[in-house]
Amino acid sequence: MTPFLRKCVSGLSIGTTVLASMSLPIGSAQALVVFDPSNYSQSLLVAARTLQQVNQQITQIQNQIRMIEQLERNLKKLDVSKIAEITGKLAKIDALMAQARAINFKVSELKTQFKTLFPGERALSFKGLGIIKAAQTRLDAVMAGYEQAMTIQSQIVENISDDATVLKDLVDQSQQAQGSLQVAQATNQLLALAAKQQFQLQSLLAAQGRSDALEAARRAQAEHDGRTLTKRFLGSGKANPPQ
Repeated sequence: MTPFLRKCVSGLSIGTTVLASMSLPIGSAQALVVFDPSNYSQSLLVAARTLQQVNQQITQIQNQIRMIEQLERNLKKLDVSKIAEITGKLAKIDALMAQARAINFKVSELKTQFKTLFPGERALSFKGLGIIKAAQTRLDAVMAGYEQAMTIQSQIVENISDDATVLKDLVDQSQQAQGSLQVAQATNQLLALAAKQQFQLQSLLAAQGRSDALEAARRAQAEHDGRTLTKRFLGSGKANPPQ
């Protein structure tokens, strides 16, 4: 109870005591309305407690409204999606990788294709223009490998230019994200962009390594063919005995 309320109740109590000690006519006593300060103060306390409970309920409702609004923001999806664009550019790289000629990137076919292109000792059976034709085929395969590696390089350079725009859009969206779902979606797309760039780099290294390996194998086969032709030209190296 506040000091002011205590003073009011005390004053009312004194006034009631004075009135009770005074002699009044019977008619006036019957018309007198008795004021009970204890009941009045109790009523004030009940009203104060009720008002406090109402305020607490209002606060709880406001907190629930804020929770619902936060849930709504958290469940709101991101307006921009770059996944299709990212995967589409990666599909272009895959298509270029699939254009490998003579020897492709399939492990199951590699051994057969390599032996066909680089026969090694079996080249001894070649006669006439067969060795020349085989050498030309190997040279064509090496040139095709270089061309493929350079084509992939060019495609990656084009993708990097486009990726700069995609990166800016995703960063802007992540900074403007309002809920956890939008933040997660923006983060996932940024990770997808980084993964795509890693895949591009791996594809480029694979194509470049393939072209280098083809050239190394071509040189090895050329040296082998050269020694074979020289041996055939010189024969056994023994002079014919005089007749």
